Amino acid sequence: MKPIWIVDDDESIRWVLEKALARENLATQSFSSARDAMAALQNGTPQVLVSDIRMPGASGLELLQTVKAKHPGIPVIIITAFSDLDSAVSAFQGGAFEYLAKPFDVDKAVELIRRALDESLRETDIEQGAAQTPEILGQAPAMQDVFRAIGRLSQSNVTVLITGESGSGKELVARALHKHSPRASQPFVALNTAAIPKDLLESELFGHERGAFTGAQAMRRGRFEQAEGGTLFLDEIGDMPLDLQTRLLRVLSDGHFYRVGGHQSLKANVRVIAATHQNLEHRVREGLFREDLYHRLNVIRLRLPSLRERSEDIPILARYFLTQSARQLGVEAKRLSPQAMQFLTQLEFAGNVRQLENLCNWITVMAPGQTVEIKDLPQDLVEERVHAPQPAQTVSAPASSAGAAAPLAQPELSAGAVPVEAAAGNWISLLETEAAQMLASEQPEVMDILGRQFEAALIKIALKHTHGRKNDAAVRLGIGRNTITRKIQELGIGGAEDD
Repeated sequence: MKPIWIVDDDESIRWVLEKALARENLATQSFSSARDAMAALQNGTPQVLVSDIRMPGASGLELLQTVKAKHPGIPVIIITAFSDLDSAVSAFQGGAFEYLAKPFDVDKAVELIRRALDESLRETDIEQGAAQTPEILGQAPAMQDVFRAIGRLSQSNVTVLITGESGSGKELVARALHKHSPRASQPFVALNTAAIPKDLLESELFGHERGAFTGAQAMRRGRFEQAEGGTLFLDEIGDMPLDLQTRLLRVLSDGHFYRVGGHQSLKANVRVIAATHQNLEHRVREGLFREDLYHRLNVIRLRLPSLRERSEDIPILARYFLTQSARQLGVEAKRLSPQAMQFLTQLEFAGNVRQLENLCNWITVMAPGQTVEIKDLPQDLVEERVHAPQPAQTVSAPASSAGAAAPLAQPELSAGAVPVEAAAGNWISLLETEAAQMLASEQPEVMDILGRQFEAALIKIALKHTHGRKNDAAVRLGIGRNTITRKIQELGIGGAEDD
């Protein structure tokens, strides 16, 4: 791991941070000016950069711009005095990871640097993983079953039928099956049978001779010939017309076919992998799909889980797609806040992985700032989640006069809003339930997330009660004016008056 760079013209601040980080077994390198740090960037880079904003010569903001231009993935923490806070915060939104307001608590500074360090290491792992261009990402048990099946089929040429909802990654699995098969050095040819008009599909599959139909001015090789020796992937096979199903059945049975308008039998040495989002058994019963073709295709079946069944994979997929999208556009990859990431894991994603990838592309282009919050996501997505019916959960509540515990529907706490309905029930129980869910899903920084939500809720209610007067709100809450001012800025709370 690379060292943490500390840039400050104040020797005492450098010394305090060096000693505090040394106790955490973290290596540091210190600079007394931004110019020295810029020069050092020619020979190396830090894992995290901590810099004062006001220094003789170049400022911390200039250093920030230099670092972000050359190394956008390095988290930068800016140290600022309260007098610089407003201007600094607005400037930092373009790239700084976070800021430390002077005078700062050393323990909180170390905690913040730890967060930046974790982020930096996580981004490094993601970039290394993306550089290896993984075929399929997934840690969920259902996906591990798919990976094991691909491994078992790696030395086989058997026909495979892949089933799963649209957008779940069926073609990726087909490509992986080809890549890990004895045919890996030969062509992989894909055809979506639902995307080709019926009148052209036969020619697409088997090719045609010159003059076979109007417009056929030259002989054309079909997909079976193009995939000779390799793999032919037939997507959405359930939509194939019945007459073409008969021709496909013959190819699978004896390996021979004719071009459209041709009289010479051609031999096909092709492995067929088919995929569909439909229930082929139902199609067979309805007379829309040949039963004998179904059995020919259904030698080995692989079912891909929907994204709803593997929601634990959403964070790793989202980070990967954000990194890929940023690389394509030549910009810095954006990050999802813990609240935004948890929000995504609770979505239905009817379009599965494809919908998540499209969402990440939208975020890269449209979302403001580098850290994306729930409010920065597409409005229709947020509204869809808000209006979706939430399943009621029974949690502990005070016993009624009859001695029975009353069921209480759990509100959505983790999206950043504290519902007023909680006041009518046992909010401690609700908090315990929310914390248990976050811990069970291995949500990072649970204490910080819930603590910030709790503080934000109290301050918002107090400001509302005092009609936005910070002094009065601070008195009612039993905290100091400086404390409430700092909290309002840290939590991004609006509606407060300078009284």
